[in-house]
Amino acid sequence: MIQIHFDRLRALGLTPALAQQAATCTTAPSDHEEDIDLHLMRLTEVHRETVVLHDGHAEHGARVLPRLVRRLADEATALAVGDWVLAAMPAPGRTWVQRRVPPRSHLARRDADGRRHPVVSNVDTALLVMGLDDDFNPRRLERYLTLVGASGVQPVVVLSKADVASCTPGLIDARLQALHARLPDHVDRHAVDGTSPATAALLAPYLGAGQTLVVLGSSGAGKSTLTNTLLGAAVQDTGAVRAHDSRGKHTTTARSLHLLPGGACIIDTPGLRALRPDLDADGVAASFGDIDALAQRCRFRDCSHHSEPGCAVRAAVDADRLRNYDKLLREARRDTMSALERKRQVAMWKARGREAQVRLNAKRGAR
Repeated sequence: MIQIHFDRLRALGLTPALAQQAATCTTAPSDHEEDIDLHLMRLTEVHRETVVLHDGHAEHGARVLPRLVRRLADEATALAVGDWVLAAMPAPGRTWVQRRVPPRSHLARRDADGRRHPVVSNVDTALLVMGLDDDFNPRRLERYLTLVGASGVQPVVVLSKADVASCTPGLIDARLQALHARLPDHVDRHAVDGTSPATAALLAPYLGAGQTLVVLGSSGAGKSTLTNTLLGAAVQDTGAVRAHDSRGKHTTTARSLHLLPGGACIIDTPGLRALRPDLDADGVAASFGDIDALAQRCRFRDCSHHSEPGCAVRAAVDADRLRNYDKLLREARRDTMSALERKRQVAMWKARGREAQVRLNAKRGAR
């Protein structure tokens, strides 16, 4: 039997739709599972061997049934912070995750080998934190927007360290203008001092009761500082950044979900060393909607936006943004290739390299 305590789980972001989905979760039961009470809980931390669950009153350490781990691995995914799960508690101090409720939103990335890694599940808003100091990097921010864009999660750009940037006259306005030329108009952006209590009031529209937010950004951008400010307590460890490039160490080493005073939940995350969105080429194109719309005006239908005459995209889009778009497209296409397709591509590039070397040797011999 499935036990759902809606009133106390509502503070963790449970909605009637999610509760209904959990009540009808139809994963094939194991032997004698029909006789076990399953409790709906939210996953707040993931560790190597264990996870941490919250039942609305308290947290519980738990293990995941091996069959669930295998089934999720077969689907090229795994449990993530923010997931809703059904857990059995056969004895005090023993909790087993039996089922995962299909998430209504899910963020995942790929590593350099193309393998998929879950980031978070069931979030409403992503606070994309980027420092106004030397951490400022529009190309990286566009990657985060691409990661979030296809999931249905609302992205909000939070430009941290406004107190530091204000020491340089005109810096904040210049960097806001630089983003205005590259980001879609519907993406909200805020310059904040992450240590100021006023930041919580500025971000209040995204902190409604029952909402779940995730904080994403590079190491040293101020994610944990912002999380602590919104929590009103120093819950997350923070660290200094290097003076010459504003890079930070991985002070936060694991994702964790916390309850905010106003009834929202927030998930703090470590900085991502390699950020490759888990999207195909169509998903990348959808995240760069301005380029996709302008491409309809190009003279040639198969315009690559590189050197063709009459290209509407090159004339209107920031050149660096266009290069970033091309790079993301190449990565997406490579990630979705089969092993045989990758092998053929490598063979093609090797053949081209040999042909180029033959031409070069021929030119040298002719002199």
